[in-house]
Amino acid sequence: MNYTSTRDHSVTVPSAVAIANGISKDGGLFVPTEIPQLTLEEIGALSKVDYQARARAILGKYLTDFTAEELADCVSGAYGGGKFSSEKTAPVVKLDDSAYIQELWHGPTCAFKDMALQILPHLLTRAAAKTVGDKKIIILVATSGDTGKAALEGFKDVPNTQILVFYPSDGVSAMQKLQMVTQEGENVGVCAIKGNFDDAQNGVKAIFTDAAVAKLLDENGMQFSSANSINWGRLAPQIVYYISAYCDLVADGAIKAGDAINICVPTGNFGNILAAYYAREMGLPVKKLICASNANNVLTDFLKTGVYDRNRSFYTTISPSMDILISSNLERLLYLMSGCDDEKISGYMAQLKETGRYQVDEDILAKLQAVFEAGCCDDEQTKAAISEKFKAHHYLCDTHTAVAVKVYDDYRAASGDQTPCVIASTASPFKFCASVLSALDPALVKGEEFEMTKVLEQTTGVVCPSQLAGLEKKPIRFTDVRDKSDMRAAVYEMLHIEA
Repeated sequence: MNYTSTRDHSVTVPSAVAIANGISKDGGLFVPTEIPQLTLEEIGALSKVDYQARARAILGKYLTDFTAEELADCVSGAYGGGKFSSEKTAPVVKLDDSAYIQELWHGPTCAFKDMALQILPHLLTRAAAKTVGDKKIIILVATSGDTGKAALEGFKDVPNTQILVFYPSDGVSAMQKLQMVTQEGENVGVCAIKGNFDDAQNGVKAIFTDAAVAKLLDENGMQFSSANSINWGRLAPQIVYYISAYCDLVADGAIKAGDAINICVPTGNFGNILAAYYAREMGLPVKKLICASNANNVLTDFLKTGVYDRNRSFYTTISPSMDILISSNLERLLYLMSGCDDEKISGYMAQLKETGRYQVDEDILAKLQAVFEAGCCDDEQTKAAISEKFKAHHYLCDTHTAVAVKVYDDYRAASGDQTPCVIASTASPFKFCASVLSALDPALVKGEEFEMTKVLEQTTGVVCPSQLAGLEKKPIRFTDVRDKSDMRAAVYEMLHIEA
């Protein structure tokens, strides 16, 4: 299995190079040159084994230059040892007659990013050993909240690596910020920027693709890689959990192998739902992929019209991890749907950079709409969904999961489609206490973050995860706030190198 670039299909590299480099030198994203297939017989067999066995089988189809023993070590290192609070790792919970919630937040940082970022350090260190020798790997991350903490935790004190995280100073929840600024580890760095997530992401991409920066790092025995979902090593593990959800439904008798399901995903950067698309293309029986957005509904508009336009108002919402107007992973989807037309994709991305918009052709739009449905909701609708599902089913959603629940309910009502649907639940509700409490009863929103945590427990009977409850006792380590134009200088300072 080789990988090529979305912007230059003459590029051919093995998976270890794709993971170690993170992004192609031409600025494109690495994609597999073919999509491996999954038969119904394999699905039936995977329904009888645990999550780790499923991960080994699926990742083995994509990461063919890793040995079976290496992948087994990576998988057990990520998902074993009690790191996940659920024995099933990513359990599926029935919500109503046709909706199932897949809880992806039982890992050490209580967010779905743990599903990939617990295994990425294992994959990356092995990939680096195969490709760049003894160079120090520098992980550069832009985060809208959850990726930052999950990456920091995953790479904490991993030998021969250093991780630097940028987050929008006013664009994450109080709990998300506290998780990052109290991060332990000798090889970690955290910096807030004055701006939004797109500013952070654009800054990171610019640093990644700057030849002068790469040369300076090389002179200092360093090389960049990425923990954002632009890195294939982040995306591949996400494919696993959608296949696992299907297998769990088969194992529980909710469906038979071969029955179709829908999948609804709250997404901003498009990586999480793209993983579901790859699972579908592998042969997982998926009828519709439902893309759920908050008030920053650039993806909803795109999937309905074929016009991607980031020239619009940016909203700071109660679902901050989705407050994104430039969805990086959409590039991978368009590459596939264009018939791997690298020139066309390069043109779209150039238009996006120069004008802030592009429009796909009618053939691509038809392909998109054959697979994807899309919807969005604002903060008040999100809160209403939290309240409604708790009252009706005693199920407590976080603000991102609630977006998906609302969009799915709207889709089901409009279409009459009763196909069983897996809804990706991306974070513990305790990461967004104030907003969740406000949804249940606005009068409860008062006091400090950890006072509200206790109130949410008392109000709902749901227990706060221990990894969040202990944060208030940790010392704050990182207080740096920079202008977005100063990100490159911040990187040099954190790495102790001179330009």
